[in-house]
Amino acid sequence: MSHDQTEIKNLFEPRSVAVIGASHNSAKIGYKVLENIVRGGFGGKVYPINPKGGEILGVSVKKGWDEIEGSVDVACTCVPSKFAFEAVKAAADHGTKFNLVITSGFSEVGNIEEEKRLTAYATDHGMRILGPNIFGMYSAAASVDATFGPGGIKAGSVAIITQSGALGLAMIGKTAVENIGISALVSVGNKADIDEADLLSYLVDDPNTRSILMYIEGVRDGHHLVEVLTEVTPKKPVVVIKSGRSARGAMAAASHTGSLAGSDAVFDAIMRQCGVLRAESIEEAFNLCKFLSDTSVPRGENTVIVTNGGGIGVLATDACEKYNVKLFDDHEQLHEVFSKATPDFGSTKNPIDLTGGATSADYWEALKAARDHERIDSVLALYCETAVFDADNLKAMIRENSEQFKQAGKPLLFSVFGGAMSEEAVGSLTKERVPVFGDVYETVACLGGLYSYYRHLKDRSETVDEAEIDVAAIEEVIQGARADRRGFLLAHEGQRLMDAAGIALPASTVARTIDEAVAFAEKAGYPVVLKIVSRDILHKSDAGGVALDLENRDEVVDAYQAIMRSCRERVPDARITGIEVSEMVRAGVELIVGARRDASFGPIVMFGLGGIYVEVMKDVTFRAVPLNRAEAIEMMKEIRAYPLLLGVRGEERKDIPCVVDTIIRLATIIRKCEGISDIEVNPLVVYEQGQGARAVDVRVMLSSAEGGRSHA
Repeated sequence: MSHDQTEIKNLFEPRSVAVIGASHNSAKIGYKVLENIVRGGFGGKVYPINPKGGEILGVSVKKGWDEIEGSVDVACTCVPSKFAFEAVKAAADHGTKFNLVITSGFSEVGNIEEEKRLTAYATDHGMRILGPNIFGMYSAAASVDATFGPGGIKAGSVAIITQSGALGLAMIGKTAVENIGISALVSVGNKADIDEADLLSYLVDDPNTRSILMYIEGVRDGHHLVEVLTEVTPKKPVVVIKSGRSARGAMAAASHTGSLAGSDAVFDAIMRQCGVLRAESIEEAFNLCKFLSDTSVPRGENTVIVTNGGGIGVLATDACEKYNVKLFDDHEQLHEVFSKATPDFGSTKNPIDLTGGATSADYWEALKAARDHERIDSVLALYCETAVFDADNLKAMIRENSEQFKQAGKPLLFSVFGGAMSEEAVGSLTKERVPVFGDVYETVACLGGLYSYYRHLKDRSETVDEAEIDVAAIEEVIQGARADRRGFLLAHEGQRLMDAAGIALPASTVARTIDEAVAFAEKAGYPVVLKIVSRDILHKSDAGGVALDLENRDEVVDAYQAIMRSCRERVPDARITGIEVSEMVRAGVELIVGARRDASFGPIVMFGLGGIYVEVMKDVTFRAVPLNRAEAIEMMKEIRAYPLLLGVRGEERKDIPCVVDTIIRLATIIRKCEGISDIEVNPLVVYEQGQGARAVDVRVMLSSAEGGRSHA
């Protein structure tokens, strides 16, 4: 749902706020929301609404909307669910622009109809709904805290959008402890109307927001979300935590919010495509957001580790490999830069080992050398607590170096490990927003996140590649199947579709007699394959409808008769069109390439290792459509089997450009031909460079008339 961005501004920068169901009882949500608005320093007009009237927290209470002059920017609905519709209706009738429906008891508990009714009325009257089932929202731009959280939110540069209310409320406490300043904190709840994409369209240009954290359980209009994220990530980093990663978690998320989590693999790949960073835990997400909102993007990828302990240096090296942080390894340059700061028994290979005898002065010298060297782009400084280190200078050394690196535009992260003194240093410096951590892996995960973001900015391209396909011919095939009341294409129709899309198939024909089958086999050349063609037999091999590797005339005659006999026995009522005779495809690397309309993300493409092991290996990856060739190649590189395409053990490199071309062609079909819901080529057999590929088996499902997927 696309909306005017100036409109969403009224949600984040309201001039007037009404609290429907403002309560005189301090234990009630209607009291707490009003208290946070009043005590949070909101400068606009505040209208508590309660039929009892009176005064709450020094603000006079309106008995109804008729006592309020002019329209209201934001209303907060805090009444029980049975009164929610009337409350929303009254607000909409008054011309209210936004309504935060804090009330729960809607689609999350199966009460879908009431939620739809409430949203429909609001939409028809020009009012947008946030929620229902939310804890409210906070916006630093207007100093408005319309939540029932603990209050006292500190303004800052991290924006948080959360689908979980309880988690969001806990985040308020967490940000206070970690001294993270918030630019906006929005609870989306059931997302009956306003979703993440709507909120992002404001945050992308919000000068207060420098990084964005999203907690997502399910995605509904994923196509719109992808469009918006593609605009946001070039301007500011976005970190996402998504629950529902495991199969059980996905079931829990679906029942928790009434929105299906979808395939985690699809979500993961598409977030990467958009340049969104995925965090494994809330801790990692906070660390990333805090770090990214306060650091500059590095100029290059040469990272140096400076340490006073060999063991922790090795741990950091392992972590760099895990998080894809590239270590600078020009030994001559490293020796030249760090020899002054490193004793003879230390090491100037990366990690730079200042040894256990290092003092704060040694760290100062090593870090200054790294800061001033133009080929060193980022630094990880590790400290293990030792008896010889001048502990009194630790915090000053970390704090001042951090400041100087920031001014130089170079990322510097510290990891401090040891006893009470080290713990205290980490705790107090964290509150000062210095990037210092107690764990090496946490430290490197942050730098890894920054480098993922750096690469996205460096490599991103807005070009879209489309293939020349004969859309009219494809539509004709679809119409033919629909006229036959089928939700899938038969083999010969699939072949016509492939021809129209310019994807190479094995040479084949449909024979209606033994003589026709033999004649084609002689012309195409042996070996050949025979397959039954019937609208009633979707799984051909199960019905005995396939014969492979037929080497001569006699074998073709025998196989033709055997297939007919078997199919008539096993599927007696099947309508048989004939038998397809195809050239036997020679061996190559078997891949799977597909495209479909995903319930969450709309048109997507799939690529992976194909053949009979696709279900077992599950070595596949996905992308949202449209995409370009560079993205298709990135996608291919993600599968574990990708090295097979580069040529292993003396084999030639495979025809990667032909595979990319096939991916682009399927992406074009799924984008332009709405009648198709799923198209899968398995296997696509790819040969040596320049020798192309063959689409051996094609399965095409049609969209149902309502635009969903047909499971015919």
